[in-house]
Amino acid sequence: MNFYDDLLVQLLGALGAALFVGNGLALIRRRSDARAAKTRARRSGAKSPHRGPDDLAQAPLGRSVLYMVIGFVVMVAAIGSLVA
Repeated sequence: MNFYDDLLVQLLGALGAALFVGNGLALIRRRSDARAAKTRARRSGAKSPHRGPDDLAQAPLGRSVLYMVIGFVVMVAAIGSLVA
């Protein structure tokens, strides 16, 4: 492999790892985010001006797991390509 091919594989591995870890952390924080959203709603009684209509109170379970699987597959493929 030349330098640019190697760099591209390393970047794909880093992107896959970031996708995997980021969505894993979103799943870990899911319960605390739901509790925080409930206390904000009780306290203010209205929507926050900083939140848009598409902002979610907590990470969707199915989408986060799907993105974790995609990130894991990309990360493993990149590591396999670097080792081979």
